[in-house]
Amino acid sequence: MIHMKDVYKTYNNGVSALNGININIDRGEFVYIVGPSGAGKSTFIRLIFREVKPTKGTVYVNEMNVNELKEKQVPLLRRNVGVVYQDFKLLSKLTVYENVAFAMEVIESHPSLIRTRVMEVLDLVGLKNKARFLPHELSGGEQQRVSIARAIVNYPKIVIADEPTGNLDPDTSWGIMKVLQEINDRGTTVIMATHSKEIVNTFKNRVVAIEDGLIVRDEHRGEYGYEG
Repeated sequence: MIHMKDVYKTYNNGVSALNGININIDRGEFVYIVGPSGAGKSTFIRLIFREVKPTKGTVYVNEMNVNELKEKQVPLLRRNVGVVYQDFKLLSKLTVYENVAFAMEVIESHPSLIRTRVMEVLDLVGLKNKARFLPHELSGGEQQRVSIARAIVNYPKIVIADEPTGNLDPDTSWGIMKVLQEINDRGTTVIMATHSKEIVNTFKNRVVAIEDGLIVRDEHRGEYGYEG
């Protein structure tokens, strides 16, 4: 599913983000990526959907060598990787339905399939009754649910969530986690970067801790392991 071997990443400004990452993530796993700010978590995640390329080492995602992909092949990789952002990244002038449908339209799905699938995922995230609302008419938690629906609408094999509860209150965060957990229970691999001690210690999953660009801990059903 995801395989990284001896992965290093140094940015053009000289910042060394990853310093020799080795990891395997299997299909259907739920993995938390934890660690201090600036440890390399975001770079780790961005490598998976080829937002950045490694300086050294190899990254395989769904049996594709991410390093060697041509630019025209990157969209194919990303069709199988749904991304949930902390700041939602919804299109403000489109309705909830249209925001989710847009992800299917860009890959030229059939209109009848779009109608069926969009309502299906909105029902999954509990927003079927708000399909015609605009983003500004929703709460933060509801906007994050739309972001999740958009990320999963094309049946990705992997969902990446970068601090998906970072801007949400605790009660709303629990709801978002239950949605992500249900997606994982249906067989989708979920990789989530988080600073939430409460979430990691409550929703038990694999925990991978990154510090100074290195994996320092990798535990099945682990604890958060930091103050916070």
